[in-house]
Amino acid sequence: MDSPRSPHDPSAYLESLMQAGQQSFKQFDDAMAAAMGLGDKQAERETSPFVAAANLQRDAILQFWKFWNTTLVKALGVESNIEPGKGDRRFKDNAWAQTPYYDLLKQSYLLGSKQLTEFVEQAQVDDKTRLQLKFYARQFIDAMSPSNFAATNPEVIRTAIQTRSASLAAGMNNLIEDIQKGRITRVDESKFEVGGNLANTPGSVIYENELIQLIEYTPVTAEVEKTPLVIVPPCINKYYLLDLGKGNSFVEYAVAQGHRVFLISWRSAVPETGHLTWNDYLTLGPLKAIDVAREIAGVDQVHALGFCVGGTILSCAAGVLAARGQDKLSTITLLTTMVDFRDTGDIGLLIDQGHVVLREATIGNGGILPGKELAFTFGTLRANDLIWRYVVDSYLKGATPDAFDLLYWDSDSVSLPGPMYCWYTRNTYLENKIREPGRTTQCGEDIDLSKVKVPLYLLASREDHIVPWKSAYLTKDLMGKEPRFVLAASGHVAGVINPPAKSRRSHWINDDVSGDADAWLGKAEEHPGSWWGDWDGWLKRHSTGTVAAPAQAGNADYRVIEPAPGRYVKLKSN
Repeated sequence: MDSPRSPHDPSAYLESLMQAGQQSFKQFDDAMAAAMGLGDKQAERETSPFVAAANLQRDAILQFWKFWNTTLVKALGVESNIEPGKGDRRFKDNAWAQTPYYDLLKQSYLLGSKQLTEFVEQAQVDDKTRLQLKFYARQFIDAMSPSNFAATNPEVIRTAIQTRSASLAAGMNNLIEDIQKGRITRVDESKFEVGGNLANTPGSVIYENELIQLIEYTPVTAEVEKTPLVIVPPCINKYYLLDLGKGNSFVEYAVAQGHRVFLISWRSAVPETGHLTWNDYLTLGPLKAIDVAREIAGVDQVHALGFCVGGTILSCAAGVLAARGQDKLSTITLLTTMVDFRDTGDIGLLIDQGHVVLREATIGNGGILPGKELAFTFGTLRANDLIWRYVVDSYLKGATPDAFDLLYWDSDSVSLPGPMYCWYTRNTYLENKIREPGRTTQCGEDIDLSKVKVPLYLLASREDHIVPWKSAYLTKDLMGKEPRFVLAASGHVAGVINPPAKSRRSHWINDDVSGDADAWLGKAEEHPGSWWGDWDGWLKRHSTGTVAAPAQAGNADYRVIEPAPGRYVKLKSN
């Protein structure tokens, strides 16, 4: 579409911009009508809900242009150089920079976003309230981007014209399907199968209760470490993040290094498990899994590894064992885990007193927190990447999502029992009690994490928006002994799932953990590639030797129930 490139006469320039905008709206109206099969039927076009919505948006934006025309003409002589932040791909299309109409849209939006952000920064409120205001302001700013609306996104209009409105029709179908699902589809789900190309490391389910299945993986080495490894994944996601497929699996790697691996597969909450509490998660989860692994391997102790919330659960289970004087752990590994919840990042802003009290009143004594609610909450932390990008691509452009294993896993959410969720949020995000000796009673024991006296390996991710790395660093002062802290590049997931064979990203190491996080990082040495090899070497330094690999899984008391990955991980909460 044609529009002038240099505003010699501001009034004429704005008038031409309005004409260009009206032309864009007209093209969008025609494309939408064609997609609806309305053609030239003017009366039906005017009463169509989709066209009516577009008209409302058009009218609102035209009023916006009139405001600019009457109040800010004089300012047009000054060039605006406001640009999107690093990594912001919403305005990557050339039209946002080369067409004055879209450039002014972009600049207006970015200027308004900047002003709103600065207004919140200057609000006379306490620090936590300011952070909450910033979070909700960002949600509003992200939602109001002109790239999110069909009539003001040049890519959407161009695609509709090029496809003769087929893209709009496909987008409507995608929207209807997602309304039926109750969630945004971000990945081509037909390309993945749990137990097929995901969660396919060979193994057997050798124990189950109402909450977990315990998988023992098949050794691939002639000898295995005598001390087995028990993995506790997060209970708010499916475990196969740690077993995404051949060549991209932490489980596969651990087995290949000669570790005898056991892994918990959490069951998504269903009505008959809606009564389960935090204590049930400790008792039926890691405490039971540790005992089963010890009995099968014929040892007194196990190595234990927890990831994210699984790490918090494992830490509390270790506190219970310490309170009981039970020396069942040889080492503890915590991956992107918080135990001290003083600084929880953006997610902590969503869990305030009102949120917890409401949940306690509705599901605190029984009920279910649906997995799709948890998934949406995490999505809002990076709304441009995890929500609006897919709204635009799927609903406005009619595109089919890509096949991406991490996004499939992220969409395969898990529901939680209400009592468990309420205890967790109150005692961590809200009141931060578990770090303080004697502040919580778990499984009938007063918990003091400082009594957990086993070697500790801590892994954090430098760009983690769920577990800030400096919060993960604080754990070294709360529990364990001889702590080793390693910082991975990237975010919460990509920093952890980084197979050595791919030679991607890097990690930082500093043996001196006596100072604070900034002091540690200041002297840390960067190493290229994955941290997995460092962890494997550390674990083997705490080895008790090797034994011949078992010929079969389980034992006489714990027989094979079914092949891995088992039934629980295949249950859908969405």
